[in-house]
Amino acid sequence: MNTNQLKDLFSTYHLKGLELKNRTMMSPMCQYSVEHKDGIATDWHYMHYVSRAIGGTALIMIEMTDVEPDGRISDFDLGLWSDEQIPALKRIVDACHSYGAKVGIQIAHAGRKAEDADIPVAPSAIAFDSNSKTPRALSTEEVKGMVEKFRSAVARAVQAGFDTIEIHGAHGYLIHQFHSPLTNKREDEYGQDLTRFGREVITAAKNEMPEDMPLLMRISAKEYVEGGYGIQESIAFAKVYQSAGVDMFDISSGGEGQIAAWGKPGTHAAYQVPLAKEIKQALDVPVIAVGRLDDPIVANAVIGNEESDLVAIGRGLLRNPYWTLEAASLLKKETQIPIQYTTGF
Repeated sequence: MNTNQLKDLFSTYHLKGLELKNRTMMSPMCQYSVEHKDGIATDWHYMHYVSRAIGGTALIMIEMTDVEPDGRISDFDLGLWSDEQIPALKRIVDACHSYGAKVGIQIAHAGRKAEDADIPVAPSAIAFDSNSKTPRALSTEEVKGMVEKFRSAVARAVQAGFDTIEIHGAHGYLIHQFHSPLTNKREDEYGQDLTRFGREVITAAKNEMPEDMPLLMRISAKEYVEGGYGIQESIAFAKVYQSAGVDMFDISSGGEGQIAAWGKPGTHAAYQVPLAKEIKQALDVPVIAVGRLDDPIVANAVIGNEESDLVAIGRGLLRNPYWTLEAASLLKKETQIPIQYTTGF
């Protein structure tokens, strides 16, 4: 695509081997719908994701999928710690592909936010809040073992046929806990260099991925809590992660401590877009904007103004699987409508 050509929500987008028919991504949103606590995707997950592919979404990001049973927020979350979990995910990927969507998966560990773990693990033994369990600090060897668990999960995701991988480094989960000075009080190498764990996870992931498959990473660009980091610190650690192999950043915010303590994030449309724009410019890296972008006119403006390369839609796609088709109709843009639905448009 000519870089001088005007961009909009329905421009195509290419990143390495990933080719998208438009600029919409379904944001990863936990469904808490695993039936047997085995981490295996169910018919609910199949219907949920495939309907969004039929609805025109270009990139569907499967919800937070965890690298070990106690790495889940709840026992009803998806996992990729076992080969038995691959076939159900592959079924979803293959069906989405048949409707023209590409599919990614968010690989993660909840760390101290693992609510159903008997004893959660974390960089340091600091509870998330007064209502949460106090986690056990991982030993240095256990941290190295955790990197290998991420590696194995990514290898399984590749085997399942995903088009891209997203590492979850945001919202107060394990990688975020390592790179935040609020939660990492370690004295070993993983405390002396707060980005070391994230870097090692990225390197391990890249080693399991095909050369032309982009690696995405979701980060919280700002913590909104006293003593927490801000945009300048997140630019610094994002540069480290970019050097380690991240091809595109998914820019969110918050997730540590009592978010409402001060500087509570806005709830207005596109409130996180300035953070995405700043990281995009500082690192000269592709970014995904997320947060209150459900209005197609706003989402289209974010792309047209080149503040972001993709927009991640969350609640809008929960309410309406056909959000993308509706957006094309509203914006008077060309998009492929399933032949069965053309009379509706």
